[in-house]
Amino acid sequence: MIAVNLRIRPAVSADQQQIADLILFQQRIHRHLDWRAPLEWLEYQPFFVLEKDGRIEAALACPPDPHSIFWIRLFAFDSNLSGPSVWSPLWDAARRELASLGGATVAAIVTQRWFESILIESGFASTQHIVMLEWNRQPFKSYPAPAGITLRPMIFDDLPRVVEVDAAAFEPLWQNSLPALSKAFSQAIYASVAENESGFVGYQLSTGSPFGVHLARLAVPPEVQGRGIASALISDLMDHVCRDANLSRITVNTQSNNTASLALYEKIGFHHTGEQYPVYIYRVDG
Repeated sequence: MIAVNLRIRPAVSADQQQIADLILFQQRIHRHLDWRAPLEWLEYQPFFVLEKDGRIEAALACPPDPHSIFWIRLFAFDSNLSGPSVWSPLWDAARRELASLGGATVAAIVTQRWFESILIESGFASTQHIVMLEWNRQPFKSYPAPAGITLRPMIFDDLPRVVEVDAAAFEPLWQNSLPALSKAFSQAIYASVAENESGFVGYQLSTGSPFGVHLARLAVPPEVQGRGIASALISDLMDHVCRDANLSRITVNTQSNNTASLALYEKIGFHHTGEQYPVYIYRVDG
């Protein structure tokens, strides 16, 4: 039960500054590992705020992308409040809206223990972990493109076909929409596609940071997996990194239950960093 002078309502564009203040100045913030900043989701629902006397004291955003998956993209609250006390009414509001839409899959990648306990208390279930790997310019075996396959830099006009490859390669939880991949491409330090006479058969998209390069997406459709296309795309990325003296390493993450992906990265020379983050899922019935 929340106090009478508190109210839950959908966030609107006029809330931008107050939500920004929560993100900047409060200590316990959950932010999704996303190409979009939390405030870029203000025009999308569910995005709720908890308001007291006109002042926003907490916010919860879980809009969909792609359309069937609702990642928890932001949970922020004033440090004078407790996380469970503000999560409960915000989550109830979001869950009611999702139920009215016919049901949904809500997911969260947890990077902080305090948020994990809140999700468990609310009935979220851990399904797998995100594991981190890295390559630090160690010697590696080069894998050329298989016969009949050409690698080339990705261009903006490729993105609609890249989305098709992405959808074929991943289950819905891990797929990216065209807007998401367009945003990722705008931030890419190096992106490439693999194609044959029939069309696209794979792609990789990597972003830059002060720490090196992050292999953000690698996808090969199931019907052509196991032919060396993914190895060639990663090997080409490694060559690119080695040519740039300012780039020191490549990081990548994948799911703990994706044995094929883990085996691929380990074969090429990536090693586990020891970092891993649980993925929690909640099914909202319609």
